[in-house]
Amino acid sequence: MAKVRESSVTRRCAVAFAALVALAGTTGIAAAQHQLNINTALTRDDPIYKGLERMRDRVLQRSEGKLTIRIFPGSQLGKDEDVLEQARAGANVAVVVDGGRLAVFVKEFGILSAPYLADGFDGIRKVVTSPMFEEWNQKLKGASGHYALSFNWWQGDRHLLTNKPIKVPGDLAGIRMRTPGAPVWMETIRAMGATPTPMGWGEVYPALQQGVIDAVEAQHPASYGSRLYEVTKHITKTSHFNLITGVVVSAAWFDKLPADLQKILREESLAAGDFASKLTQESLAGIEAQFKSRGVTIAEVDKTPFIKATEGVYEKLGYSELRSKVNALLK
Repeated sequence: MAKVRESSVTRRCAVAFAALVALAGTTGIAAAQHQLNINTALTRDDPIYKGLERMRDRVLQRSEGKLTIRIFPGSQLGKDEDVLEQARAGANVAVVVDGGRLAVFVKEFGILSAPYLADGFDGIRKVVTSPMFEEWNQKLKGASGHYALSFNWWQGDRHLLTNKPIKVPGDLAGIRMRTPGAPVWMETIRAMGATPTPMGWGEVYPALQQGVIDAVEAQHPASYGSRLYEVTKHITKTSHFNLITGVVVSAAWFDKLPADLQKILREESLAAGDFASKLTQESLAGIEAQFKSRGVTIAEVDKTPFIKATEGVYEKLGYSELRSKVNALLK
């Protein structure tokens, strides 16, 4: 028990230190200049990171150095939830985050992480660039003090990574599967037949290695970038989540920026999201080839049983009416 307490204290200290580092990043910068520190759980090889680099460079150029961006891969500033709290407190931080984690503040965001909502990037982009989404964003600003610069950062379909073949939901019985801790993610994995086990992305590899969990669900760029081919043998292409994420900042920090810098930041965030999403689309076939070369079996399965198994998630979480509105938007 002492070791558990010590580990918890160490984590809290690390998060606090990371926050100080982010806030200290403005030290020594001219008064006319602003800085944003963006945190992502992903690696430098991920298409999303490359999109963030484009955003950084374009913002620097267009703002003539008045607004600078620093990128922190591998969750260097802390877990997504910790960075969201830093942003809520007004820190000059941003985080690449999914809608499920924002649903605790504004329920509507959770539907973006719901199962089988839209097909591919083009489908989900219609939702996150719509007037309806902007209404959600304004509600988020008032409810929690967060603001989404853009939400068109597509990371790909999420699939199952296991150490035994999976063909139907029944094959997942008794399997402890890592997934983010948001209710919509947890309920979906439970409906598919596995036991949802929330944990930070950085903990997944050792947890699989040590048998703490049996499986994980993730998108190709992230699972390959984290070398999960070393600790799993099978990928089942269920496409149960169409992972769309956004760059979320402190509303208080954003509102203090001059209007021209706000415009530049939003425009370049949206453009970079499209750029990163295209890179993701282009990378998927190559990543699958790399997985296969590493000895991982990739199976195409009939998704129908998984779709049927997860249909009740919408009603259980109160998203039935909103799903109808989203479906109308997607037509």
